[in-house]
Formats: sequence, C-alpha cells, structure tokens
Amino acid sequence: MRDLLLLLPDFLLIVVGFVVCRYTPLDRTVWVAAEKLVYFLLFPVLLFASIVRNPLSPGDAAALAGSGLATVALGIALAYGLRHVPGVDPRRHASGAQTAFRFNSYIALAMAERLGGTAGVASMAVLVAVCVPVCNIGAVLPLARHGGHHFGRELMRNPLILATVSGLLANLAGLQLPEALGTVLQRIGQAALPIGLMAVGAGLQFGGLAAAPRLAAALLAIRHAVLPAFALALGLAIALPAAQLTVLVAFAAMPTASSAYVLAVRMGGDGPFVAGLVTLSTLLGMAALPAWVALQLALG
Repeated sequence: MRDLLLLLPDFLLIVVGFVVCRYTPLDRTVWVAAEKLVYFLLFPVLLFASIVRNPLSPGDAAALAGSGLATVALGIALAYGLRHVPGVDPRRHASGAQTAFRFNSYIALAMAERLGGTAGVASMAVLVAVCVPVCNIGAVLPLARHGGHHFGRELMRNPLILATVSGLLANLAGLQLPEALGTVLQRIGQAALPIGLMAVGAGLQFGGLAAAPRLAAALLAIRHAVLPAFALALGLAIALPAAQLTVLVAFAAMPTASSAYVLAVRMGGDGPFVAGLVTLSTLLGMAALPAWVALQLALG
C-alpha cells in the first residue's frame, strides 16, 4: 500500500494541471512556457544532479547495467515493430512509441530509496545513467524521421541526452560539486516533477487515446507487462544479487516518463495522445509496480 501511495501524488499533479489550465486564468499559453522550462532546464538538471550525486561502480554493476540495457532494447524493438501493423498512423506511432520503453527517473530514484536505501539508489543510478541516453535516442529517432528533422542534430542538442552523458562523465571522473552548487542544482531539479506533471495535465485531452485505442493498449502492455516479466526472468537467469534484482524489476515496471509528452510536443508530434498515455501509465503503475516487486520478492 505504501508503494501504491508513492505514485498517487504524481497522478494527482496531472489532475491539478488539467483543472488549473481549463478552469483558471492560467490557460494554455502559460503551460506552453512551462513545458519549455521543464524540457530545457528543470529535467536536465534533475538528471545531471541525480547521477553525479550517486557514485557509480562500473565493475560491480556491469551485470545490472547490461540487464537494464537489454530490457530497454527489447522495449524499443517491440515499440518500433508496432509501426508495421496495418492501420497504425505514422505520426501517432512516432509520438507514442517512446512511452513503451522510457521511464520516470524521479519516481525510479524515489522507489529505489524506499526499496533498498542508499545501495538501492546507487543501483538505480547505474540504470538511469546507462539507459536514459538509449531511451532518449530511441524516442528522438521516430519523431525526427517522421517530422523531417536531422537525427544527429536532434541528438546533439537534446538537453536530456546532454545532461545524462555529462552527468555520467562527471560521475566516473569523480567530480565533487561544491556544496552550494550541489544544493542549487538539487533544488532546481526538484521542481521538474511537479511542473512537468502539471504540464502533462494541462495538455491532456481525454479523447486523445480514443483515436488509437489498440496502439495505446499495445504500448502500455509492453511498458507494464512485457518489460517487467522479461527483466524478472533475465535477472533470475543470470543470478543477479537479490537487492539488484529488486531494483531491476522496479525499473522495468516504472510508469513512462512524464517528459515524453513535452518531447512529442516540441518535435511536432501528437501531444494529446502522448499525454493520455502518460496519464494512464501513471495510473497503471500505481498497481503494476508494487505487484511486480512483490512477485520478485516472492520468487527470489
């Protein structure tokens, strides 16, 4: 129940954004600016600060990192494969495919601390560090291809990729941020989740999923059923330590990234469809994530 309630505030923030945008003077024009703030500043700072703050040990975490990458790779392959299903709209698929394999980094780090304390956070930081660049490349590729953007240029200027790679390099180099600077970055990053989730709610149109219910169901099935099952089976097969296996399964069962909506809008995708996917994924995650972790603990 406590793990379930961990996700409830995030879903309620989406509801708050929806209500504020539609029933107060803080209308859509305000939230367009908020989306840019989250995408270009707040969320990149959150990723950089989270990775730098948790020391990585590449040798000890090689199996965990490989398992995370394998899980993400499967999600990307399955999501891309849906493009070839007859009747799937290319623009809608390019926008929504990312929700099948991206994950909410903030919730991931919070859940890791609850499940495994400092060691759990360190393990999740490894997964965030190695998987976020891959997830963002996988998210940008179909949108760039569909929208006529130059893929390499989009990657080079994608703030989420730049923040993650720079954080990983700084971590491996042993960089220690001055206390004052670290505090400032932490406080900026803490604003990413509430503003980002409210921006999702502000852009929400509940009819967005109705345009492609089968595609939505397939993407969410990959995110909340296929990937956790694969991660659990893989972790058991390679005999990951129990604590790392718990983190891996939790990682694989995370709700999709709230920034998926912002990315889709910034690159000319179907924002309402992605907003609906993010909202429903958060709701599904409230039940699915604790259930998968409980199953792993029972089996492990």
